[in-house]
Amino acid sequence: MVAKVREQLRELVTTCSLPAALEAMGERWAFLILRAAFNGYHHFEEFQSELGIARNILANRLARFVEHGILERRAMADDRRKIEYRLTDKGHALLPTMVALRQWGERWETGVPADPVLVDTRDGKPIRSVRVLSHDGRELEKEDLKWVLREDLERAAGDLR
Repeated sequence: MVAKVREQLRELVTTCSLPAALEAMGERWAFLILRAAFNGYHHFEEFQSELGIARNILANRLARFVEHGILERRAMADDRRKIEYRLTDKGHALLPTMVALRQWGERWETGVPADPVLVDTRDGKPIRSVRVLSHDGRELEKEDLKWVLREDLERAAGDLR
Protein backbone atom coordinates (compact mmCIF):
# COMPACT_ATOMS: atom_id res chain seq x y z
CA MET A 1 0.00 0.00 0.00
CA VAL A 2 1.41 3.38 -1.00
CA ALA A 3 0.81 6.29 1.36
CA LYS A 4 -1.03 9.39 0.14
CA VAL A 5 1.49 11.86 -1.27
CA ARG A 6 1.44 15.26 0.35
CA GLU A 7 3.66 17.60 -1.63
CA GLN A 8 5.61 20.41 -0.05
CA LEU A 9 4.38 23.27 -2.22
CA ARG A 10 7.56 25.30 -1.77
CA GLU A 11 9.53 22.44 -3.29
CA LEU A 12 7.32 22.23 -6.37
CA VAL A 13 9.55 24.64 -8.26
CA THR A 14 12.35 22.08 -8.26
CA THR A 15 10.42 18.80 -8.26
CA CYS A 16 7.35 19.43 -10.44
CA SER A 17 7.35 20.15 -14.17
CA LEU A 18 4.22 22.32 -13.98
CA PRO A 19 6.06 25.51 -12.90
CA ALA A 20 8.56 25.00 -15.74
CA ALA A 21 5.73 24.57 -18.24
CA LEU A 22 4.01 27.70 -16.94
CA GLU A 23 7.28 29.62 -17.22
CA ALA A 24 7.56 28.63 -20.89
CA MET A 25 3.95 29.44 -21.67
CA GLY A 26 3.67 32.64 -19.69
CA GLU A 27 0.13 33.92 -19.78
CA ARG A 28 -2.94 34.53 -21.94
CA TRP A 29 -1.11 36.04 -24.91
CA ALA A 30 1.18 33.03 -25.11
CA PHE A 31 -1.78 30.67 -25.53
CA LEU A 32 -3.37 32.91 -28.15
CA ILE A 33 -0.11 33.11 -30.12
CA LEU A 34 0.22 29.34 -29.92
CA ARG A 35 -3.39 28.93 -31.13
CA ALA A 36 -2.60 31.17 -34.09
CA ALA A 37 0.52 29.11 -34.88
CA PHE A 38 -1.58 25.91 -34.82
CA ASN A 39 -3.96 27.67 -37.24
CA GLY A 40 -1.20 28.32 -39.75
CA TYR A 41 0.04 31.80 -38.91
CA HIS A 42 3.81 32.16 -39.38
CA HIS A 43 4.72 35.84 -39.66
CA PHE A 44 5.01 38.57 -37.05
CA GLU A 45 2.54 40.78 -38.93
CA GLU A 46 -0.01 37.95 -39.16
CA PHE A 47 0.14 37.32 -35.42
CA GLN A 48 -0.04 41.04 -34.69
CA SER A 49 -3.02 41.78 -36.93
CA GLU A 50 -4.92 38.61 -35.99
CA LEU A 51 -4.51 39.05 -32.24
CA GLY A 52 -4.35 42.84 -31.91
CA ILE A 53 -1.42 42.40 -29.54
CA ALA A 54 1.11 45.19 -28.93
CA ARG A 55 4.26 44.71 -31.00
CA ASN A 56 6.60 44.70 -27.99
CA ILE A 57 4.54 42.07 -26.18
CA LEU A 58 4.35 39.92 -29.30
CA ALA A 59 8.10 40.19 -29.87
CA ASN A 60 8.72 39.18 -26.24
CA ARG A 61 6.39 36.16 -26.40
CA LEU A 62 7.74 34.95 -29.75
CA ALA A 63 11.30 35.24 -28.39
CA ARG A 64 10.29 33.24 -25.30
CA PHE A 65 8.79 30.49 -27.48
CA VAL A 66 11.96 30.36 -29.58
CA GLU A 67 14.13 30.30 -26.44
CA HIS A 68 12.11 27.38 -25.05
CA GLY A 69 12.19 25.49 -28.38
CA ILE A 70 8.42 25.74 -28.95
CA LEU A 71 8.76 27.84 -32.10
CA GLU A 72 11.58 27.95 -34.60
CA ARG A 73 12.57 31.30 -36.09
CA ARG A 74 13.91 31.15 -39.64
CA ALA A 75 14.41 33.28 -42.71
CA MET A 76 12.07 32.59 -45.59
CA ALA A 77 13.62 30.87 -48.59
CA ASP A 78 12.24 33.34 -51.16
CA ASP A 79 13.13 36.50 -49.20
CA ARG A 80 15.83 36.08 -46.55
CA ARG A 81 14.83 39.44 -44.99
CA LYS A 82 11.45 38.02 -43.97
CA ILE A 83 11.24 35.87 -40.86
CA GLU A 84 8.74 33.13 -40.14
CA TYR A 85 7.93 31.24 -36.97
CA ARG A 86 7.14 27.53 -37.17
CA LEU A 87 6.05 25.13 -34.47
CA THR A 88 8.72 22.61 -33.53
CA ASP A 89 7.93 19.04 -32.49
CA LYS A 90 8.00 20.34 -28.91
CA GLY A 91 5.46 23.01 -29.90
CA HIS A 92 3.22 20.51 -31.68
CA ALA A 93 3.26 18.38 -28.52
CA LEU A 94 1.30 21.18 -26.80
CA LEU A 95 -1.78 20.51 -28.96
CA PRO A 96 -3.49 18.16 -26.46
CA THR A 97 -2.96 20.78 -23.74
CA MET A 98 -4.45 23.52 -25.90
CA VAL A 99 -7.44 21.36 -26.84
CA ALA A 100 -8.01 20.34 -23.20
CA LEU A 101 -7.91 23.98 -22.03
CA ARG A 102 -10.31 25.03 -24.76
CA GLN A 103 -12.73 22.23 -23.93
CA TRP A 104 -12.49 23.12 -20.23
CA GLY A 105 -13.28 26.76 -21.06
CA GLU A 106 -16.29 25.73 -23.13
CA ARG A 107 -17.68 23.61 -20.30
CA TRP A 108 -16.82 25.65 -17.22
CA GLU A 109 -16.27 29.26 -18.26
CA THR A 110 -18.26 30.27 -21.35
CA GLY A 111 -20.78 27.41 -21.40
CA VAL A 112 -20.84 27.81 -25.17
CA PRO A 113 -19.29 25.52 -27.79
CA ALA A 114 -16.33 27.28 -29.41
CA ASP A 115 -16.09 28.04 -33.10
CA PRO A 116 -14.38 26.88 -35.24
CA VAL A 117 -14.73 23.21 -34.32
CA LEU A 118 -11.69 20.91 -34.39
CA VAL A 119 -12.48 17.88 -36.56
CA ASP A 120 -10.75 14.73 -37.76
CA THR A 121 -9.65 15.29 -41.38
CA ARG A 122 -10.44 11.66 -42.24
CA ASP A 123 -14.18 11.82 -41.57
CA GLY A 124 -14.90 15.48 -40.70
CA LYS A 125 -16.32 14.53 -37.30
CA PRO A 126 -15.55 16.61 -34.18
CA ILE A 127 -12.84 15.23 -31.91
CA ARG A 128 -13.73 13.69 -28.55
CA SER A 129 -13.11 15.39 -25.24
CA VAL A 130 -9.54 15.07 -24.02
CA ARG A 131 -9.46 12.44 -21.30
CA VAL A 132 -6.97 10.93 -18.88
CA LEU A 133 -6.29 7.35 -19.94
CA SER A 134 -4.80 4.40 -18.08
CA HIS A 135 -1.79 2.51 -19.37
CA ASP A 136 -4.21 0.11 -21.12
CA GLY A 137 -6.44 2.84 -22.65
CA ARG A 138 -9.32 2.93 -20.16
CA GLU A 139 -10.82 6.38 -19.50
CA LEU A 140 -10.15 7.33 -15.90
CA GLU A 141 -12.24 9.48 -13.56
CA LYS A 142 -10.97 11.46 -10.57
CA GLU A 143 -11.71 8.61 -8.15
CA ASP A 144 -9.50 6.31 -10.26
CA LEU A 145 -6.41 8.49 -9.75
CA LYS A 146 -3.83 9.06 -7.02
CA TRP A 147 -0.34 10.49 -6.79
CA VAL A 148 2.55 8.25 -5.74
CA LEU A 149 6.23 8.97 -5.39
CA ARG A 150 8.35 7.64 -8.25
CA GLU A 151 10.56 5.72 -5.82
CA ASP A 152 7.49 3.93 -4.39
CA LEU A 153 6.27 3.12 -7.90
CA GLU A 154 9.68 1.73 -8.87
CA ARG A 155 9.88 -0.26 -5.63
CA ALA A 156 6.42 -1.72 -6.26
CA ALA A 157 7.39 -2.62 -9.83
CA GLY A 158 10.53 -4.31 -8.49
CA ASP A 159 8.44 -6.31 -6.01
CA LEU A 160 6.33 -7.65 -8.90
CA ARG A 161 9.34 -9.12 -10.70
